Amino acid sequence: MRIAFVGKGGSGKTTLAALFSRYAALLGKRVLAVDADINQHLAMALGAPEGFAPAPLAADMRLLKEYLRGDNPLIGSADEMVKTTPPGRGSRLLRLGERNPVMTAFARRVGGVELIATGEFEGDDIGVKCFHSKTGAVELLLNHLIDGKDDIVTVDMTAGADAFASGLFAKFDLLAVVVEPTRQSLGVWDQYAKYASGYGLRLVAVGNKVEDARDEAFLRERLGDALIAAVPRSGFVRSMERGEAPDISELEPRVLGGLEVLRGTLAATERDWDAMHRASVEFHLKNAASWANAAVGRDLGQQVDPSFRYPS
Repeated sequence: MRIAFVGKGGSGKTTLAALFSRYAALLGKRVLAVDADINQHLAMALGAPEGFAPAPLAADMRLLKEYLRGDNPLIGSADEMVKTTPPGRGSRLLRLGERNPVMTAFARRVGGVELIATGEFEGDDIGVKCFHSKTGAVELLLNHLIDGKDDIVTVDMTAGADAFASGLFAKFDLLAVVVEPTRQSLGVWDQYAKYASGYGLRLVAVGNKVEDARDEAFLRERLGDALIAAVPRSGFVRSMERGEAPDISELEPRVLGGLEVLRGTLAATERDWDAMHRASVEFHLKNAASWANAAVGRDLGQQVDPSFRYPS
């Protein structure tokens, strides 16, 4: 199962992504956490020591593409693969828990979970590329990932509604919008609700930094049943932010309760593999027509394998 944490900058989505990842691991789930935020702080929130830095996924796109391409006859070379390239016959699919060149190169264990990070802007990127050049690596990875019912993939996304600038948002079973009790934060919720409505995505709101009943009532009035949990400010989180490493069992009961509601909501969401693949193909064809065909020099619509089905 896959969950993306999104929201206004500063809402606490990175913190909640880390707490949820650690909580799921505590329950015995196999967890892959992905830092796809322009501010790469998920490792720190997971409790990584200072200086911990996994190899950035976007830094070696050739390794990623060559492995995923496998012997797919519709893809002549890694150079023909773009962020939206869907899997087909002969493509290599990734599974959580297996060792393969991709996981060996990029995944590092921290906080009880496997962490992959897109990487930050490099000096040569500034003024030349947008951050989607990094998140495209995550989109390609998720296109080729087979995750089971007891697997959890958490992704800390970029702030605001910028995720809708790519097809990455359609790779998840659940989008958790972290909402503070402020009008600005609710505005980001409104954007997500508007953009997601046409794609059949499950969208829930998690209130964060909720001080009192008045804060919760403010959120409930605007969000109704979409608000599944209201998480208070946390001394546990504050100690994390100071660089301490408290055990996840020390988390306040109300915060744990919110994480459990979120876990239950995710577990109750049914995956439709065929629908997810159709969305991948739709965005691939849109990107091919918009820019990728010209960039690669061939019709990338021919990469679509109409007979492909994800294994059950």
